Amino acid sequence: MVRSVVNFFGGSPLNRLSWLRTYQPFLNSIVGSPATRWLVFRRGEPLMVTSRNTQKPSLAQLSTADVKPLLGAEPFFGQGQNTGEHGPGDLLPVEGARFHGPPLVFLGLLEKTHAGGTHALPSSAFSAKQDADTVLANLEGTPYFSLDASNVEQDKLDSTLHGSQAGKEGAEFAFVEARGAMAGFDEFEASIFAMARTMVDWNARNKFCPSCGSASYSQWAGWKLSCSSLLPWADTAGKKPCLTAKGLHNFSHPRTDSVIITAIVDQANEKILLGKNKNWPARFYSTLAGFIEPGESLEDAVKREMWEEAGVDVWDVQYHSSQPWPYPASLMVGFYAVADSTKALHTDLDNELEDVHWYTREEVLSILKHEEGAYLSSREYRKMAEAQDERDHLPHQSASGAANKQENPGAADDQLVVPFRIPPMTAVGGILIRDWALGLAGPGIKEG
Repeated sequence: MVRSVVNFFGGSPLNRLSWLRTYQPFLNSIVGSPATRWLVFRRGEPLMVTSRNTQKPSLAQLSTADVKPLLGAEPFFGQGQNTGEHGPGDLLPVEGARFHGPPLVFLGLLEKTHAGGTHALPSSAFSAKQDADTVLANLEGTPYFSLDASNVEQDKLDSTLHGSQAGKEGAEFAFVEARGAMAGFDEFEASIFAMARTMVDWNARNKFCPSCGSASYSQWAGWKLSCSSLLPWADTAGKKPCLTAKGLHNFSHPRTDSVIITAIVDQANEKILLGKNKNWPARFYSTLAGFIEPGESLEDAVKREMWEEAGVDVWDVQYHSSQPWPYPASLMVGFYAVADSTKALHTDLDNELEDVHWYTREEVLSILKHEEGAYLSSREYRKMAEAQDERDHLPHQSASGAANKQENPGAADDQLVVPFRIPPMTAVGGILIRDWALGLAGPGIKEG
């Protein structure tokens, strides 16, 4: 029996309640629940909080009362053309729609544990005949939303955070570069962060309909983007109907980009091939990865990417596990493969890597035992993000504030004790390397 692997960012315990994303009475009522919690983002950076009693920042989870000044006028979902208006009737184009105020996404419900399993309520419970307060009283657990504060004025954002319950108790808030922030997450925080950041990014990137160029808008509590030309008040005189008027009226499902990430081992299963990207920190090596292209199977992508990046032919491709990777919206699919370590290596095809090198099992085990071996500082994560932005010709705004004060500044190349470093165990690349080194997984090994 193959063992089940749950990597960091995966294993979310939230019930997403996807069948209720179109039910405005439910969405608007649950926003006001005292149990509801909010994750706040600004330009992709999560809001972190450091209380007076601890020096360790954690993912801020604010109440509706805390963020109420930022939400805008009711209704929050199923909005009409003008601020404060409800959308007309039960029209499909306004189901769970939001036109006014900062972008919101309903993430799901952290249910209380019951012996009989889930305690989620069906959509029929939220019909017009039911009193919303009565229905919500029977919904047990903690609802979670995300809020994108990228366009909120700084003064308003600051006053809101200072006026929150944690702010009144002396806590410090800061938006932190996402990769650096994840080092402080526990498993639950990581899983809800991954979903929230991916959805915030997707909504922020898709502002126009790719079919006709009209502005897009949010539906289904942040899980659907639609063309504004479909709205009952849209001026469509003299225009051809948008192609997205057919089917679900949905031009883009929430984005997930599949990426293969592969640990290549030699025929004797005693060496592993690792590579160093040109933009990575000093002596940092990892497994090789690349995006899946149209018309490719996962196995095809492994073989192509390994040849393009390192000049190696691989075979015996075996699946290990996958991991959501919210930078911005990838699904890392982990594999092992075999290659001939006596053949020459070269990195001059796509020129992404600075170096590739075969490491022995003993070398990797020694790295795993060292505190520097599988570690990157917040500063190094931030530099990697800045390098990505520079490559994409984007301006980068570094986070600052209380949540960054405790970071380890990282070591320069000549200060490192270890000969090379590998990814931490919060990344599936690190898991692939560790499991192979310990003999837990790899080609020819039956997992049980």
